[in-house]
Amino acid sequence: MPLSAHGMDGFAQFLAGQQPWLQSLIGVTLLALAALAANYLLKHVILRAAAPWLDRKSKTIDKAVGWLVTVIPLLIVANGIYLVSYLPDRVREVTANIAQTLIVLSIALAIVKALTYLNELYERLPQSRNRPIKGYLQVVKIIVLCGAALIVISILIDQSPLLLLSGLGAITAVLLLVFKDTILSLVASVQLSTNDMLRVGDWIDMPSMDADGDVIDISLHTVKVQNFDKTITTIPTHLLVSDSYRNWRGMKDAGARRIKRALPIDQSTIRFLTDDEVAALHRFRLLRPYLAEKRAEIAEWNTREILGEENPINRRRLTNLGTFRAYALAYLSHHPRVSDGFTVMVRQLEPSAQGLPMELYCFADTTVWAEYEGVQSDIFDHILSILPEFHLRLFQEPSGVDFGSLTTGDRI
Repeated sequence: MPLSAHGMDGFAQFLAGQQPWLQSLIGVTLLALAALAANYLLKHVILRAAAPWLDRKSKTIDKAVGWLVTVIPLLIVANGIYLVSYLPDRVREVTANIAQTLIVLSIALAIVKALTYLNELYERLPQSRNRPIKGYLQVVKIIVLCGAALIVISILIDQSPLLLLSGLGAITAVLLLVFKDTILSLVASVQLSTNDMLRVGDWIDMPSMDADGDVIDISLHTVKVQNFDKTITTIPTHLLVSDSYRNWRGMKDAGARRIKRALPIDQSTIRFLTDDEVAALHRFRLLRPYLAEKRAEIAEWNTREILGEENPINRRRLTNLGTFRAYALAYLSHHPRVSDGFTVMVRQLEPSAQGLPMELYCFADTTVWAEYEGVQSDIFDHILSILPEFHLRLFQEPSGVDFGSLTTGDRI
């Protein structure tokens, strides 16, 4: 007989000759060593050997496989505990139930990590910015974890999971109350994704939540917005369906950003231009086509409608405000940073006690914030500086300096 057989027989005779409690202790120790050896072999030998074939861009897949291989040592414990001699049946059942519970949890966590890895793979695709699936995967994770919890409870109380499911009808109202936010968020996620209302990277403005910045994450329950001051605002997903917010994606897609600002003109400076002033305005190259066309139109009208009328009040004449409006429109139309494919307009708004608003409306050819502000500032720097050439003045409420410049005799 080989030596190994003699050794095994000798070890068996040694165990048989020991006290029952010692046999149980040795059996439990051997079982624990077998489980630890299997765990070490799987995680530190086999997984390391398989590492070159796993995705090196993510650690999530390693965690998923790690949780999955944990099932093997737990199976050894769950089945091997019944081979240990002289253990009370109650101890065997409790140990086996705990091992089975850990098996269920390990499988559930492996599935959860696998779903996380699936989302990471999807986010590497270009279409992931338009159609995120993170919210849907989180719903699946909740279902997996709830199912695992149900199985764990059934194992611990030694009852069928179907029996537990049959009792869920009595607590449906409670579950709906507990998972109210989850249900609302799930419906909102479906609406946001189906209607393409929100994407990662969109600039949104939601005053009710003090959010003004870029969307950096869309999950089942929350949407994270990084504001321009680098703070993070967390918005419940369902509020993005029930409340209003502004999405600036259309501006970015168009590649242009609107400039809309009004200048309050002092109405007391609005008047007709004299012939000398009109002649002087020919210095402006941008105004020459307008002046030539307008003067011909006015001359033709005056000749046709009021021939022989000497009183100038009945004649059509150029105004400094209308000429300034024409100059501003020509300036915007020829500006290199004003986009050609969008509306360019200069219009009057309703007069008020604060003057006559003259609004400039156009689109800068950039959506970069700093560049946009630079283009807008350059335009209004020029417009404000050229305004006195048309004998116009901005309306400005008097300040302390204005009152202080009055002489004693001018004060009331």
